[in-house]
Amino acid sequence: MPELIWDGKFDANGQPAAPPRVLLPFQTVETVNQSAQQRQMALAAADSGRDAEWRNRLIWGDKKYVLPSLLPEFAGRVDLIYIDPPFATGADFSFKTQIHSADSIVAPDATPQPRNPATPQPRNPAGAGLELEYQPNMIEQLAYRDTWGGGLDTYLQWMHETLTFLRELLAESGSIYVHCDWRTSHYIKALMDNLFGQANFKNEIIWAYRKWTNAVNYFQRNHDIILFYSKGDGHLFNKLYDPNTPQAEKYARGWDSNRANGVRQLIVYDEEKAKREIASERYDRVVYRTETTGTAFSDWWEINYLSSNNRERVGYDTQKPEELVDRIINASSNEGDLVLDCFAGSGTTAAVAERLGRRWIAADMGRFAISTTRKRLLSLDGVRPFDVQNLGRYERQHWQSAELEPDYRRFILQLYRAEPVNGYQWLHGAKGGRLVHIGAVDAPVTLDDVQRVAAEFSEAIGSGAGAPTTAGVDLLGWDFGLEVDTEAAEAGRRAGVNVRLRRIPREVMDARAVDAGDIQFFELASLSVEAAVNRRSRQVTLKLTDFNLPLDGVPEEVRRRITHWSQWIDYWAVDWDYRSDAFNNQWQSYRTRQEPQLQLSVPHTYESKGDYIIVVKAIDILGNDATRRLEVQL
Repeated sequence: MPELIWDGKFDANGQPAAPPRVLLPFQTVETVNQSAQQRQMALAAADSGRDAEWRNRLIWGDKKYVLPSLLPEFAGRVDLIYIDPPFATGADFSFKTQIHSADSIVAPDATPQPRNPATPQPRNPAGAGLELEYQPNMIEQLAYRDTWGGGLDTYLQWMHETLTFLRELLAESGSIYVHCDWRTSHYIKALMDNLFGQANFKNEIIWAYRKWTNAVNYFQRNHDIILFYSKGDGHLFNKLYDPNTPQAEKYARGWDSNRANGVRQLIVYDEEKAKREIASERYDRVVYRTETTGTAFSDWWEINYLSSNNRERVGYDTQKPEELVDRIINASSNEGDLVLDCFAGSGTTAAVAERLGRRWIAADMGRFAISTTRKRLLSLDGVRPFDVQNLGRYERQHWQSAELEPDYRRFILQLYRAEPVNGYQWLHGAKGGRLVHIGAVDAPVTLDDVQRVAAEFSEAIGSGAGAPTTAGVDLLGWDFGLEVDTEAAEAGRRAGVNVRLRRIPREVMDARAVDAGDIQFFELASLSVEAAVNRRSRQVTLKLTDFNLPLDGVPEEVRRRITHWSQWIDYWAVDWDYRSDAFNNQWQSYRTRQEPQLQLSVPHTYESKGDYIIVVKAIDILGNDATRRLEVQL
């Protein structure tokens, strides 16, 4: 069989270069929509060493680490893979977010109202403000350069490594769909023929749509290509039928063929299931038919491109219609099967898989993608609990041991443009008259750390070379304890020290970012929350009172539009009974394009008296998060 050759395919010995395999443990940083009973069962299972029941996974991380790290648990167990990798355009990482006007909040004492994602919304809802186009962060930019910076050769190497891992994850009865366009489809097909075998190529699916551009000397490019391969013989395939053909009209009465309005239709072959779905009202329309109804779909799919005002739109230019992914998932999986998408983007695959009762794993390296997908899933009626995971400290430990020079602290000080100081245990450098503490790679900065730094600082004043000239210290950390962001300043004041908390960015682990010299240590945002406690009724009411976001790197256009601190907040959530495990997202309020309103308060009634720890998490419009820890007695 002809072989596709590119620069970098072979190692120095002339052998095919194997993709790097770094297997790291995942850490769960948040569990969403889990009930108190489900949480207790999960904790009990962990204590006893038993396997906890399945939860879907939303993973923040680079696929070069995520995919090999999935292999120990999921090799040969994924039933369906759909990926929509970058098409060699900067828009693949672009994202548009709204800066809503100050009146798009719910008054603090207003009664919280449940969301109804099925309710039609106005195209320009009251309170909609400036639309801000988010530019890729440094890691995303460098990932893009790695993919295309060396031209076609680096892209082919990148895709080859990705597809190699995906093939290992795919079940023997599984299928993979790769979404591509005119730039890459022929190259990707050659790669997949080699990896999956020509005999396992099933279809080149044409997704045709109307999207007019200013084409002058060529025909309009109004289609994408989806390559469909199986892992081997005996792959699962459910034959689907088009309900819009003349033969099916009597079965699809009332169907609106103008799909741009986002109508959600479910095609059901089982009569009892059809009755249940109609009663559930989860879909705008349920169509029941037998196997002989309508005409079987061909490999030519005419599905409208998502218009800018379509209610499915969440801010990604490259977002794909749910109807497209719905067809793929229905064709190549059954309820309960496992679906994987390692380029989650706007979260379409996860949202459709959830709606269709599939298990799913979705991963992306962009924090906006994770935040957007989380909100999109929460907008679904009856969404099952899912975990938000990353590789966190394990990725950092690997970086420190495998790629970093021995002196970790000196390396961070150099990037922070600080000079090292000697003779101290908790103070490691000096910059601009302030001393600097470097947090550990594998542990958060805690309040105890802050107190130790402040105590040592008081001894350092006026003690010779390198002594601070101002009563200030910068604490740099990868993570911070839940109590640190609100109590560190007070701990510093008691010791007569001005404390600043700055986050060590993930970019320091990327040699390309370090070489580019574009490493920025941003100060943490701070969230202020009041808790009104009624012990007689066992009710606690939380109210957000302030959100202070350091303006480093915030565009001036954005600053001018912010007239109230609440405009910074895109999403906030509450864990009413924090157990020192992952943050358990039990309630949330967030903005969408259709519903820009944000609640600023929420009541909660506890079943029994006791001492409780409450944790509040807020995510701003730029994708950064802040937390607040409160203790209440009932």
